[in-house]
Amino acid sequence: MKNYQLLFLDIDGTILKPDDTIEESTKEAIAVAKSKGITVFLATGRPLHEISTIAKELNITSLIGYNGAYAIHDGKDIFKTPMNRSTVEGFVKIANANDHEFVLYTHDKNVFSNIEASLVKEFIQAFHLHKNNDFSEEFLSQILGITLINLKENEHKLYETKEPSIHLSQVNVDGLRHCYDVIRDNVNKGIAVQHILDLLKINKENAVAFGDGMNDKEMLSIVGEGFAMGNAHPDLIQYAKHQTTSVSDSGIYNGLKNLGVIS
Repeated sequence: MKNYQLLFLDIDGTILKPDDTIEESTKEAIAVAKSKGITVFLATGRPLHEISTIAKELNITSLIGYNGAYAIHDGKDIFKTPMNRSTVEGFVKIANANDHEFVLYTHDKNVFSNIEASLVKEFIQAFHLHKNNDFSEEFLSQILGITLINLKENEHKLYETKEPSIHLSQVNVDGLRHCYDVIRDNVNKGIAVQHILDLLKINKENAVAFGDGMNDKEMLSIVGEGFAMGNAHPDLIQYAKHQTTSVSDSGIYNGLKNLGVIS
């Protein structure tokens, strides 16, 4: 077995099953990895202030949130990269002109276009979000990430044309395929992983990652051993070195077993 030192795990569709539970095999796999000295990071599009319960349950203190805009190692901040205010303003303007809803993430709040909108309520329920506020311009300079809601086919191009250095990644959760995470070309999970590899002086060959959505493609591409879950978005598979079983069928456990981390 190689000397694996880092393990990066997406949350929704990778750790969390569709019913919002975590398989015992997943918990066991993470515990075994930690017992062998592997540092485990949760790497998610979610805001970090909304994943504390999951992190605590898995005894994980290193986190990447907002699709790579903010990272913590062993409970200490290592970087934070807010979005340009002008970019956020432009996206809010496009959303309002096209009857789209949105959520803007600060380091401690989820700022929604309209908390009372039915699709927004579905989104809040799906991700169990608690620290929610209605939109106010006072937040525009504090935004670490954006998710757009209620987009129809090809409407993501409205935003990508406005900002060529940004692309939209469809949320890979059943019932929320009308939602898109906003991914910056220079701020994403892959760049966050590279920053951590450099900081900790670890070669990419000694890093492993698991993901299921298109916001994981940069992360899976940059590590030595990238795994697409069995339930992954079909377009993600080309960016992964391996494919494992689904989140509901011991995907992380089986992937780590394949590498020899689990005997």
